[in-house]
Amino acid sequence: MRSVISFIPIATTLVALGFAATLFRRYARRGPGAHLLWWGFGMITFAAGTLTESATTLFGWHEPIFRAWYIAGALLGGAPLAQGTVFLLLPERTARRLAVLLVAVILAASLAVLLTPLDYRLVQPYRLSGTVIRWHWVRMLSPFINLYAVSFLIGGAVYSAIRYYRRVGARHRFIGNLCIAVGALLPGVGGAFTRFGHTEVLYVTEFIGLLLIYLGYRFNIAYSPTAGPSQHTAQPSLVVASDRERIASAS
Repeated sequence: MRSVISFIPIATTLVALGFAATLFRRYARRGPGAHLLWWGFGMITFAAGTLTESATTLFGWHEPIFRAWYIAGALLGGAPLAQGTVFLLLPERTARRLAVLLVAVILAASLAVLLTPLDYRLVQPYRLSGTVIRWHWVRMLSPFINLYAVSFLIGGAVYSAIRYYRRVGARHRFIGNLCIAVGALLPGVGGAFTRFGHTEVLYVTEFIGLLLIYLGYRFNIAYSPTAGPSQHTAQPSLVVASDRERIASAS
């Protein structure tokens, strides 16, 4: 049976695509910036995951859609967004090495998802769940990738919120980064519920989490009447995460 909640991913997909367009337009205006490309790509993969959820709600369970859902959602998840923050937090050479390692791990895990046999007896007509995967060790790969995402995406947002908490004229960035941290956490919470068959929880947390991340982005680029001249003229960023000049210029 399909409930109203099952249709939430349709709205989530539209919001994610709009957010991705916003990030790519900013990249086009500012020129080279690996962090913007990763953030934009992260929104595209987020939309891809919710698009597969939408397709399942509308057309029912299909094996190719299920495998695409697991790759886009469980494996990619917030990893591209986190990698964008890595390019802000760490030296570029280190960030590039971590990017290569991340892509290699995701490709290997994706291959395992494509090859694993499925237990069709556990398939539900309009619901996606990883319980149908017969190679149970495949489901143990996603927590390692998600840990990387949590460490940098949520960790970077929390670090930024603490950094701006007492700074005059930067309270909007404190609020913005808190929104991003909470928003990035929620899909992970929903993903944990999917392991017990409660996929609808994921649909709700994805939507609310994405709205919070976008709200945080808007707060981070908001004009503060008490901010100094340098803060008024600086370019906004999804997560402001370091005092280095390169990050300040991107924020």
